[in-house]
Amino acid sequence: MASSPKLDAKIPEGPLAEKWTKYRSTVPLVNPANKRSLEVIVVGSGLAGGSAAATLAEMGYKVKVFCFQDSARRAHSIAAQGGINAAKNYQNDGDSTYRLFYDTIKGGDYRAREANVHRLAEVSGNIIDQCVAQGVPLAREYGGLLSNRSFGGTQVQRTFYAAGQTGQQLLLGAYSALSRQVGYGSVEMFARHEMLDVVTIDGRARGIIARNLVTGELEKHFGHAVLLCTGGYGNVFYLSTNAMGSNVTAAWKAHKKGAFFGNPCFTQIHPTCIPVSGDHQSKLTLMSESLRNDGRIWVPLKKDDNRKPNEIPEEERDYYLERRYPAFGNLVPRDVASRAAKERCDAGYGVGASKMAVYLDFAANTDRYGKTEANKQGIHNPTKEQIRELGKAVVKEKYGNLFDMYQQITGENPYEVPMRIYPAVHYTMGGLWVDYNLMTTVPGLYALGEANFSDHGANRLGASALMQGLADGYFVIPYTIGVYLSTEVTRMSAEKAKSDSIDKLKTNHPEFEKALSEVKGQIEKFFSIKGTKSVESFHKRLGKIMWDKCGMARNRKGLEEAITEIRALREEFWKDVRVLGDANEFNPDLEKAGRVADFLELGELMCLDALKREESCGGHFREEHQTEEGEAKRDDDNFAYVAAWEFKNVGDWELNKEELKFENIKIAQRSYK
Repeated sequence: MASSPKLDAKIPEGPLAEKWTKYRSTVPLVNPANKRSLEVIVVGSGLAGGSAAATLAEMGYKVKVFCFQDSARRAHSIAAQGGINAAKNYQNDGDSTYRLFYDTIKGGDYRAREANVHRLAEVSGNIIDQCVAQGVPLAREYGGLLSNRSFGGTQVQRTFYAAGQTGQQLLLGAYSALSRQVGYGSVEMFARHEMLDVVTIDGRARGIIARNLVTGELEKHFGHAVLLCTGGYGNVFYLSTNAMGSNVTAAWKAHKKGAFFGNPCFTQIHPTCIPVSGDHQSKLTLMSESLRNDGRIWVPLKKDDNRKPNEIPEEERDYYLERRYPAFGNLVPRDVASRAAKERCDAGYGVGASKMAVYLDFAANTDRYGKTEANKQGIHNPTKEQIRELGKAVVKEKYGNLFDMYQQITGENPYEVPMRIYPAVHYTMGGLWVDYNLMTTVPGLYALGEANFSDHGANRLGASALMQGLADGYFVIPYTIGVYLSTEVTRMSAEKAKSDSIDKLKTNHPEFEKALSEVKGQIEKFFSIKGTKSVESFHKRLGKIMWDKCGMARNRKGLEEAITEIRALREEFWKDVRVLGDANEFNPDLEKAGRVADFLELGELMCLDALKREESCGGHFREEHQTEEGEAKRDDDNFAYVAAWEFKNVGDWELNKEELKFENIKIAQRSYK
């Protein structure tokens, strides 16, 4: 199959291992004086946005940063607890750039672009060096060397971490760099602002319309380029591990202005979430994957076993991941671990009151750590109690905040009894389609981090979200944005004498007024409906449709039903929603209304994408396409492509395909056995 003519991935020529090195050495540059006349808008202040803004400002560009939180430090990147991957091979266990590249391609079930993934693996080591130089307190061994731990989908230890708060510490590093530029006046920070539209002039991104969330004022902001670093859209499912404010609005507005949406159905279900406890919940809490890979997962051998976990002897436990996947055991990728947990619970082996949970047990590793610690301290023939206490101290140092969080939420002490976990919506591999330069199909509009369709294919390996966000921001966009902005310098020079040039008109250009008017019109429409149902109720109903029919498993009948139901729900929303308050004030209900309106459109596209992809791959599991053993069954002849959807009208999209070519890896059925 050939790629659609509307798509040009702009992948450089040459051997895979040399593409990025040669490309970044030959891309057009913008000289320092010209950089000072160019304005860049960055929407989102997480790892991708914070690192990109800080780096671009350091290079000399004028940068504006927008985030809807009250501080850039509140970005959802802080919730990535477990670690960040890098091919440093500090453990001397066989890691390399190629192995990280291979693990990522395989983990994503061969649905990612080789060139992008190899670049990600190449710059991974630089990220660690950058963060150490910033003072990020990554964990170290006794001798001072940086420590590594295991994560899913790999057989090496390449995950760097800072206890159970890696994302928070990395974000503070990026935030420090960003704050430095704010202090210099190179970055203008707009907290409590939400982007509500992209402004395009002559088909190019030229700025945004943003709402001041405190006053309700709508603002026009000009930029020679716009970077969307706004995270994923997992909250379309209502219950997810995402912060409640996480949404799709920025990416969706860009999509409706011409940016193709890539692989929307590729959503990730994380295997280690605290189980749902009732209808009262509005979000779910994740237990880091580092726990799964340092603990052991099991269910009772007997169905409907109501004994307490510590009363079930070892011989009556089924360590099902170790049984089914002996080569990887608890280190299988997230999609595999999630489906395996669902299969055991569906078969009647679930635990807890809901029977929709499995055990994550730290007893064996607590004892192992305790014995090692006893040897280090010269304690010969330690008692079981001594081993247990010494082991607990090690676990507390590595994971203490995660264990405390679990106890606060469940009321159970995970040092004494196994945790109960169950899969939940987490990361989204889909997002805005971008080329090798991270530019969308709208010139001048870029998408970084989770906001783009990613380097992860159909399934992200654990500890790679932080890696991609920082790679895009620190080490990719600073080079690739010059390809576009160098042409902007030429254009500005040619139009300098014109009174109606874009750079002189800026936010006075008619396209800004048009976009502003459209945003005002939608806000007024929300308040004019005066219906009977809350915004929250529509979000909840959409989430149930999505989880039941486009969640961990999908089938044709369910997806077709979901599309019909979502269309009906969307129609009802625009007739019967009630938005409280006023437009010109702090109004969270209005914010939520805009986000749910976008979810109601995105949800349909996700189901359509899942319906069209007649195969199973990674997190996309079509029940009609599975092996005899219940594993995902790909169709490489017909579906080895990125689905890039072009918006035509609400409920109407055109599918474009980017062919995926595998020239450096032999494509094969994934096996972790």
